[in-house]
Amino acid sequence: MPTAQPRLPNPGFGLGLRTEHYLEFLDAPQRVDWLEILSDNYLVPGGKPLVMLDSIRANYPVVMHGVALSIGAADGPDPAYLRDLAALARRVEPLWISDHLCWTGVHGRVLHDLYPLPFSDAALDVVVRNVHQVQDALQRPLVLENVSSYVSFQASEMSEWEFITEVCQRTGCGLLLDVNNIYVSSVNHGFDPRAFLRGIPPDRVQQIHLAGHTDHGDHIIDTHDHPVADPVWALYAEALALVGPVATMIERDDHIPPLEELVAELDHARAIAAQAVSGMAPASRRELAGSPV
Repeated sequence: MPTAQPRLPNPGFGLGLRTEHYLEFLDAPQRVDWLEILSDNYLVPGGKPLVMLDSIRANYPVVMHGVALSIGAADGPDPAYLRDLAALARRVEPLWISDHLCWTGVHGRVLHDLYPLPFSDAALDVVVRNVHQVQDALQRPLVLENVSSYVSFQASEMSEWEFITEVCQRTGCGLLLDVNNIYVSSVNHGFDPRAFLRGIPPDRVQQIHLAGHTDHGDHIIDTHDHPVADPVWALYAEALALVGPVATMIERDDHIPPLEELVAELDHARAIAAQAVSGMAPASRRELAGSPV
């Protein structure tokens, strides 16, 4: 069994970098500790996106987050994609690299969505093999995010959190805990989201995602186009009480508001986090705030 790498230092509270906010990050310091970039937007040999990114990352630590690694695909990650991802990592020097625990296409066809996996031994073997391949190519641990889902599989032999735990234990990878995705899936499939939180290995959680969704009454869609909902904020507090202080960021991919609105939402995350870990040791509280320990 691979030796899991220690959790990397907590950089604090971040936002997803979007083109609408480039100039504000360039013009003046923002109340944001770090930025998450969508790796797939910068897998190009040159051009304005990379020029802007080079300037912005001079002042903000950066995390790379992808949507096309297809770690659950039976035929494995695309070697050309892996080479481009490794080249971007050498240029950007990210704190870590993440993608989704899902599949996004087959036989070279990218379907541009995050498709859930059956939680079976066969799928587990595929994911473990692919994670080892990616970590060898990148020469660093991969961080994987739980996705929202709208269907379940008869082939599943374990819960999602049991599947995630096995992946982490067998590969040494980290976990990007998307709290909104947990809530969305719990409503769609009728499970207790707290069981999910209690079931994952807390020491493997490297980062937390917060985002909004669209509630259709009998089901919820993970749309990233609304503010974080109250039940997700409550679940975030419970997650922190279990996993401790980890990097937290807010995602917004549509109906993107002014930067000041997202920063205010991020401040709300700071306040909830401070309250959730108020009983921890002073060193842990300083780590949550992004201060040296």
